[in-house]
Amino acid sequence: MISRNRFLITATLVCHLLLWPPLVTSQLPSEENQSKGQNKQAATPDTPCAKQAELQPDLPTICAIRQEKVGAVYYLHGAAEIYHRSYILRGDEVTYNSDSGEVTGQGHLALDGGPNDDHIRASHGTYNLETETGTFYDATGTTGLQFHGSRVVLTSTAPFAFSGKTVVKDSPDHYLVYDGTVTSCELPHPKWLFKAHTVKVDVGGNATIYHSQFLLHGVPIFYFPFATHPVQHDVRQSGFLIPSITRSSIKGNVVGEAGYWAINPSMDVLAGAEYFSRRGWSQRGEFRARPSDHSYIDLNYFGVLDRGISVPPPVAGQPPQGPIVCSSNTSCVQKQGGEEVRLNAADSLNGFRAVANVDYLSAFVFRLVFNDVFTQAVYSEVKSQAFVTKSTDGIFMSGLVGEYQNFQSTTPGDVLTINHVPAFDLGSVDHQIGRSPFYWSVDANLAGLSRSGPGFPAVHPTERFDFNPEISVPVRYAGWSVRPGLMLHETYYTKRLIGTGSAAETTQNNSLNRQALETNVEIRPPGLERVFGNAFLGRKWKHVIEPSVNYRFVTGANGFSNVLRFDERDLLSDTHEVEYGVITRLYAKRLGPPESCEGRMSALIIGGAALEQTTPWDRRPGQRPADCEPRPVTREVLSLELAQKYFLDPTFGGALVTGQRNVFASTIDLTGIAFATQPRHLSPLISRLKVQTSERTDAEWDLDYDFQLGRVNASTLLANYHIGPVTIGGGDALLQVPLNQFSQAGVPIPSGTLRTCSQGTFSSAGTCKFQQFRVGLGYGELNRRGLTAASSFGIDAETGLLQFASLQTTYNWDCCGMTVEYRRFAIANVRNENLYRFTFTLANIGSFGNLRRQERLY
Repeated sequence: MISRNRFLITATLVCHLLLWPPLVTSQLPSEENQSKGQNKQAATPDTPCAKQAELQPDLPTICAIRQEKVGAVYYLHGAAEIYHRSYILRGDEVTYNSDSGEVTGQGHLALDGGPNDDHIRASHGTYNLETETGTFYDATGTTGLQFHGSRVVLTSTAPFAFSGKTVVKDSPDHYLVYDGTVTSCELPHPKWLFKAHTVKVDVGGNATIYHSQFLLHGVPIFYFPFATHPVQHDVRQSGFLIPSITRSSIKGNVVGEAGYWAINPSMDVLAGAEYFSRRGWSQRGEFRARPSDHSYIDLNYFGVLDRGISVPPPVAGQPPQGPIVCSSNTSCVQKQGGEEVRLNAADSLNGFRAVANVDYLSAFVFRLVFNDVFTQAVYSEVKSQAFVTKSTDGIFMSGLVGEYQNFQSTTPGDVLTINHVPAFDLGSVDHQIGRSPFYWSVDANLAGLSRSGPGFPAVHPTERFDFNPEISVPVRYAGWSVRPGLMLHETYYTKRLIGTGSAAETTQNNSLNRQALETNVEIRPPGLERVFGNAFLGRKWKHVIEPSVNYRFVTGANGFSNVLRFDERDLLSDTHEVEYGVITRLYAKRLGPPESCEGRMSALIIGGAALEQTTPWDRRPGQRPADCEPRPVTREVLSLELAQKYFLDPTFGGALVTGQRNVFASTIDLTGIAFATQPRHLSPLISRLKVQTSERTDAEWDLDYDFQLGRVNASTLLANYHIGPVTIGGGDALLQVPLNQFSQAGVPIPSGTLRTCSQGTFSSAGTCKFQQFRVGLGYGELNRRGLTAASSFGIDAETGLLQFASLQTTYNWDCCGMTVEYRRFAIANVRNENLYRFTFTLANIGSFGNLRRQERLY
């Protein structure tokens, strides 16, 4: 679970809670706060008194410049020290009663040690060594810090300091501080502190503060009738988060509040609401549970009750982008509110693993308008599935219930929906048949399927049974690897598609049985490699070339135009093809010590996966990932994969329809970019280049080049460079998509017709081109003192418009930090927003503001 301590405050009758963040910076007291001479905050091991205490740990050890004893009472004068159990008491003038354990001290009185590493300084006071209780006057103290001369070691995840006119220790783990302060900053000049009439310090728990003022650089900022400061992070607290305030150009002034309930050590709830002055109310909630080490539940809810925005009356023939209510011919309101629910859960029991990833989205326009992360806001897919799986002896069995939605536009109802309710899968790895050279494997699926969406007929629940057994004979000789195989494809549908390519396209309850036979031969020649004898750039080099050839022939997959499409199993067609490719790799072995990525702003990576969902115990963005450690001395510096297919049957058994995009199992095995719009022998050349010369650099370039059309179908370039505290990243994505040249009725579309890509039409060249740039810049690191800044923005190269921009900057002091952010959204004609947010963080306390941790750039 995430850090669970909370900072609790009460304003009038309402309590407010601050979430605990990681330490901002070091919390060590400065040298100025340490007294000189005998008043050092720890014993030096080489002093005679300390050595004597080590020899008799069970008995008190008493040292002073001058000592007197009257009965059981010791009078100690000058540099007095008493070692008792795990505590050390020092003072200028000390009186000690060995019978009662009572100590009275004057002048530089100090108490150090104990299980919590307590350190108290006072002008005078009394203390009982046996009961570990006492009273100190004009006192200052720290917990969670161990001092060894000028060196200080943190022994607690939440060290803090306190001071008071009177400090009473009424039990070994409890203090009462009167007319004092509490802080986590360096002394003696803390950046912030709580000034309070009464403070109760429960060491190992919390410091409870009554009638306090929060001072920032000595200036009173807030008054808190009641507050708590975490001393350890072993216990979570229920309460309310501190209110959040921000400003948005489309939401207006935003004020939010939330409450936290720690139900038990493995379960909690967070719920809250925000008020948008221009739009209405939003609600958030999260339920988390960790019932066992191998199971978890994380349920998130976000919704907005939108009052709507003023829009002109809808134009005939142009569908609205949300519900519109008009009170007159000129006054209309469009509501863009909605809700999204996400559930992540997993459990394992007796070899079975159950997983649920459920995402419900009421309207795509809601996500576009109200999600504050650009990559999530423009993500048009909604995937939900729950499955149970078990594997044994190389055989895999699973049952699944799933729904896939792809929103085609913001128009209500313009969404493609495919359901698998339910689906059962059986698969296996290759198993040897006895002692023969033959191996068998199987892939089977039984599913109930349905489909709905614009542009094609709805398919009510239909059943599909797909059975694919295979026999192969792998042969290895002299470095060659040859694997011939024979596979049977047997697929049965209870419904079929009729009237393909016409306006009368519909489904029929007549069953369809697809039977196909596949022959394939995979050939891998011996790899070529060379190790270069001479070192270059302080490294030894190795070059490897790995060629491969794959022959595939499928026949009998007739009736492709009558097959209903739900997933990749339905894309099987006749084919006669050869795929050939080569992979070349370049390795470098460093002759010196391993490299380190210290100082790298690892969270700012262009091309990294979008953070759709994060469970509480997952690594948060900005934390140093596990791979950011000193690497082994050997590295794959470069890898280049080239592949292409030659189709001996350019029509795929007659399944290809000229003038339309055709997607077959054979084409998507090579690339996810559709290219088959006419008969052809050669596929595009697929290139996959990866370069990582050091921990500071990484680049990847994926390219699809079509020789037949003489153009680049797709190109994705990602590059990141890190040098010291500076991070630079960039990306360019180019996509040219072929579009249909025929209407649904089978009528050719005139080439001069003006069409838009978003509506499935095409330009005069028959393609729709997309190109976008991404740039990221960063300086510094989140958890270090000083300045940290990062910026990320994206540009649509075709329209020349800025799609999004984000600028964040943080300045950390020794015990607090301030982060401010400007975020810009320009999503078509749906969202044009400027958003301003900030967070003020107190070390070991929490954060005030509304910039959530998972939304930071670093």
